[in-house]
Amino acid sequence: MSEVISEFSISIQQQQDYQFVVTFDKASMAELHTDESAPLGKETGPTPARMLAASLGNCLAASMLFASKKAGVATHNIHADVKVQTVRNENRRLRIGKVQVTIDAGFAPEDIEKAKGPRAMFEDFCTVTQSIKQGIPVEVKVKGIDGE
Repeated sequence: MSEVISEFSISIQQQQDYQFVVTFDKASMAELHTDESAPLGKETGPTPARMLAASLGNCLAASMLFASKKAGVATHNIHADVKVQTVRNENRRLRIGKVQVTIDAGFAPEDIEKAKGPRAMFEDFCTVTQSIKQGIPVEVKVKGIDGE
């Protein structure tokens, strides 16, 4: 098992139906209101799948910035577009089937050759993408049922 470097906790509280409020562990972070898409929810906030897409895109954009700065390559207004395909598995359950992320780091034409260095390595710095690609051990307990 890997060495634990840090830990954080968030809290998720149902408001009504499929609407939830996510409270982060830092006072400086605003609550996040989530909801499911119709017909289950009313789309008053992002769905978990959309938050996953945002996490992937944001982490990859930040990793590109990090790798580019480390290599001394200027970026300009980094932009990420994330396309998520939802599929049904063999049991007809919805799953994320494919995610495509396009990063535009705004490299100047004269920096393109130098930017190949960060391009070759930036994905490796992305905590979220690399974790999802490898699979994440998740322990699930149900309060009142699993000894909690």
